[in-house]
Amino acid sequence: MPARQDGGALRGGAPRVVWCAGEHDPRTVSARSVAADLIKEDRPPHLVWHPGTGEIVQLLPATRAARLLGGRVGREGRVCLQIMVVGQSRAPFTGALLTGLDAIVQWLDAWGVARRWPAGPPLPSPQSYHAHRSRKDWARGGHYGASQVPLVDRPDPGGIDIRRITGPDTPVAPIPKPRT
Repeated sequence: MPARQDGGALRGGAPRVVWCAGEHDPRTVSARSVAADLIKEDRPPHLVWHPGTGEIVQLLPATRAARLLGGRVGREGRVCLQIMVVGQSRAPFTGALLTGLDAIVQWLDAWGVARRWPAGPPLPSPQSYHAHRSRKDWARGGHYGASQVPLVDRPDPGGIDIRRITGPDTPVAPIPKPRT
């Protein structure tokens, strides 16, 4: 189910991945269904992943920019991989099964995405609407929640446990304070 339109060429810089949660109920929706909806909306990510079933749908090649984040920020990095997780930001997906995660993390490793979270763990929703979105942290590359991406106003993926994604030895930056 590849998307017909991508976000264009990537512009270089540190490799990164952005984790998103689309406010879909994982008990009732498949990754394929979410992927079809994102294609209809002309917002395809690279991957749509259902952590409960392990279903993974790749919509775009890693060498092209995705359109989920919108704007130019999604074209930054040698790769700027965008993963839509079938889940909800108010119920972080790392609190349940993560079937298929190892394959995704190995894929990210192969593209040179460092196993670090330069902006620290994403804030829980709704505090994540006010998260600091630092260009300095973004420039370092690694793993980010959509709520940590500069110029993007999304609350997801919520207060996920970053060590369940990148491993128990992941250095944890301090939890960012909400902007006031």
